Amino acid sequence: MTAQLKELYKKVTGEEPVSIEELPSSGSNRRYFRLSGVQSLIGVIGTCVEENKAFLYMADHFLQKGLPVPKVYAHADDFMSYIQEDLGDELLFNAIEKGRKTTVFSDEEKTLLTKAIRLLPDIQFAGADGFDFNYCYPASEFNSRSILWDLNYFKYCFLKATGLDFLEDKLEDDFQKMSDVLLRSSSATFMYRDFQSRNVMIKDGNPWLIDFQGGRKGPFYYDVASFLWQAKANMPDSLRKELIGEYIEALRKYQPVDEHYFYAQLRHFVLFRTLQVLGAYGFRGYFEKKPHFIQSVPFAIENLRNLLVEPYSEYPYLDKLLRELVNMKQFTDDLEKRSLTVKVMSFAYKKGIPNDTSGNGGGYVFDCRAVNNPGKYERYKPFTGLDEPVITFLENDGEILEFLKHATSLVDASVKRYIERGFSNLMICFGCTGGQHRSVYCAQHLAEHLNKEFNVKVELTHREQNIEQTFKAKF
Repeated sequence: MTAQLKELYKKVTGEEPVSIEELPSSGSNRRYFRLSGVQSLIGVIGTCVEENKAFLYMADHFLQKGLPVPKVYAHADDFMSYIQEDLGDELLFNAIEKGRKTTVFSDEEKTLLTKAIRLLPDIQFAGADGFDFNYCYPASEFNSRSILWDLNYFKYCFLKATGLDFLEDKLEDDFQKMSDVLLRSSSATFMYRDFQSRNVMIKDGNPWLIDFQGGRKGPFYYDVASFLWQAKANMPDSLRKELIGEYIEALRKYQPVDEHYFYAQLRHFVLFRTLQVLGAYGFRGYFEKKPHFIQSVPFAIENLRNLLVEPYSEYPYLDKLLRELVNMKQFTDDLEKRSLTVKVMSFAYKKGIPNDTSGNGGGYVFDCRAVNNPGKYERYKPFTGLDEPVITFLENDGEILEFLKHATSLVDASVKRYIERGFSNLMICFGCTGGQHRSVYCAQHLAEHLNKEFNVKVELTHREQNIEQTFKAKF
């Protein structure tokens, strides 16, 4: 087949290529080659004529609309191969690698993501102008049949592969309900369908669109969900909200936006896209044994777990089943390894500040000795900061409440960022003179607060009292 690419290269440039280098492939079965010589071009060998024809039509149409897509210079008579513009090697996915790995995105990374999301309405609306959706493959529009295909893809390629038992009739009923909800948003726009950072290239600091051949007529919400909830993009909620705002602003160029309805409807598309992605991961990973897809499963499960914080009451059986899915041992074991554990300790300064046994060092040490000390009074000496007489004394005095409010504010900010960045350990210590009253009160209250507020595992130790308690996270 590469001989065909050589012929196409010569047809375009008038000369034979000096070299042909096969490029790494991702999820598709298409093969890509860089042909070098008088001009650097990309050769593509496809496996499906209809899919190749869809790409060729779309690329030409979008180019005429002034959209940043690669120009196709020539194709074989049998449509099994073609030669297109070389956009370089920088995928948006790689350009935001540091942000993906730390969840702290630089201004440069945010700029690239903003440019990409603001480009999306252009291909959805301007791209749909004069577009013949009959060229789309394998379906011309996002309809009930295509929705149920994807949901059953999830059912058969992922759900069944996990071994989770379920009632197929009830599940299918909720699949139909989801189809009805999604189709409330039907529009005559171009739905990219796989708009994500691996399908956006960066050239001269600007985004270019590739791999749109699976597109069809459909609602614009799907592409927003696809881009912002891409499993390995690892975006914090704050960045997602910021980028949704950028998208809505760009969308208003084409139509008015009811933001309340937009967010309410987007949530259903995020769930649908997540299930569709898990189906693809199941097929490519569990059945085709491709490691990249197996490695992506925990990220998609984490997305799903976060979505389920707010129930999907429209689909009661599906909601119940998905909660069972994310709580399966094979997924919670992996989550526990990656989840944050906060160690909270009370101690006496005269016996030394505790060491961080995780080996990470750092964390917080709060000195409670400035707070009024109940230990000065004989009647409180038999008690600890866990006992009602001491609690009443400290809270009526009030100093401990103000002290703990400020300490909690600092710790909350760190816990939130540690969770977003995927850190696994944080230590917080409260010290007082004897490690009996003030430090015990503060450590106990903070531990209970963190477990309730952030659903993190908290290991609490009152060192001088020989008391240990673990607050488990609920998965």
